[in-house]
Amino acid sequence: MDKDHEPLLNDKDCEAKSGTLYSTAADTPKCNFISARHALALLTFFGFVNVYALRVNLSVALIAMVNNTAGEGLDNITKECKEPLLNESHDDITGEFNWDSESQGIILSSFFYGYIFTQIPGGMLAERIGAKKLFGFGILCTTLLTMLTPLAARTSFTALVVCRVLEGLGEGVTFPAAHALWANWAPPLERSKLISFSYGGSQIGTVIALPISGLLCQAWGWPSVFYLFGAFGLLWFVLWMSLVTDLPKDHPRISSEELHYLQKTIGDVSKMRKTAKAPWGRILMSLPVLGIATAHVCNNWGFYTLLTCLPTYMKQVLNFDLSQDGFVSALPYLVSWFVVVLAGQLADHVRNKRYLSTVAVRKIWQSIGQFIPACFLVAVGYVGCNKTLAIACLTMSVAFGGFSQSGYGVNHLDIAPAYAGTLMGLTNTLGTLSGIFAPLVVGVLTEDNPSREQWQIVFYIAAAIYSFGAIVFCLFASGVQQEWAKPHCGHGDDQQTGGHRSSINRSSESSSEDDHLS
Repeated sequence: MDKDHEPLLNDKDCEAKSGTLYSTAADTPKCNFISARHALALLTFFGFVNVYALRVNLSVALIAMVNNTAGEGLDNITKECKEPLLNESHDDITGEFNWDSESQGIILSSFFYGYIFTQIPGGMLAERIGAKKLFGFGILCTTLLTMLTPLAARTSFTALVVCRVLEGLGEGVTFPAAHALWANWAPPLERSKLISFSYGGSQIGTVIALPISGLLCQAWGWPSVFYLFGAFGLLWFVLWMSLVTDLPKDHPRISSEELHYLQKTIGDVSKMRKTAKAPWGRILMSLPVLGIATAHVCNNWGFYTLLTCLPTYMKQVLNFDLSQDGFVSALPYLVSWFVVVLAGQLADHVRNKRYLSTVAVRKIWQSIGQFIPACFLVAVGYVGCNKTLAIACLTMSVAFGGFSQSGYGVNHLDIAPAYAGTLMGLTNTLGTLSGIFAPLVVGVLTEDNPSREQWQIVFYIAAAIYSFGAIVFCLFASGVQQEWAKPHCGHGDDQQTGGHRSSINRSSESSSEDDHLS
């Protein structure tokens, strides 16, 4: 049978538990309380809660930091939509900094100036020295710098920008490190649900940070935002370093049954990493990698446009006060979290039941995650000042974007599990460009005229970019481990790698794009 048309599971892979591989959900070992990989998913989830809470709290705090008597910036509010959706408190907060919209765009973007430089090194380091410490210390670095933000802001504009750049350097390793860690822990038929759940912490972090930041600004002043979230980051770091290991075999509390299951379904990816260098030439020429990278860049444009600038839109156009702004801005991300988790569960269920091939699932989920959000962003421009419909459209746009996590977001592990951290570093480096330029574009378009029409242009641009990313991904995506990512492609010594080669290849077969139904 042609290798590209093998069934999802080979006959040899469907042996009983006493054989060589647990192949279906029914064969998955049970645990009395919580399995080690699910505990890892939970801790990674809270890690990303911290990552995004530390990242987005400035988006709300900035509104309180800026002096609204300066005549510019976030409080340059239009009068098109005068009536509030809820009763406004009219408690204006007079900030202490005279920063215009362009300066605020620079502050919001500066995080990504550092974030972009540690993506690829982060992925490579995670694969070589271990992802646990890199992920943990990356978040610790961002936590400590977040707690220094008030001091930096009161020192100078430049000091704040430098602080944000350094925060980005620390946080830049998190996604590549997490991908490298999951290459060791996520069985092929559980990748979507484990990764989508753990990365779903980014949505919950946003949900928590946006409303609480607004309340803290009003109750105790904007510096309290950075101190409180920093304290939670320190607590998480202690738990992470105490409870997580890089490899299943090193985990002190893993059951023998779960360890056997992970070793047989995943293989020893770490051995290949130690004996092989990333084939950069073939990676850069790979069409599936191009598809992932394009989807990543385009998804991030829409995501960061809303993540960093939605509070501004709520304030400038829809005229919410600060506390309402945070709660309403958080709503899309709360709905998105439910979608992310549900989409991940559904993706693995469909693959496990062999209803669709891996590549079909990735392409369909990615199309839902970018075409539908694009449509809702366009719709925002046609609802006028109907605040309920505007919020509903923005909520649906962000929510359906959650399908992308089980599209391009997991696809690195499908095509190259041993280099998943490196690939995530590469594509997230390119995706970070969106985080740099999207807020700047919003600032340029809305600085002098923050009208509904100007924001409509912002949403049209994001919708067009979303759609382009989905098209390219559907053209080039793959669901099978690539030849250059397999251990027999000239990497290392045959006798050294032979023992684990079959299990690595088997994990790729069980998640290949070949799961055609007969």
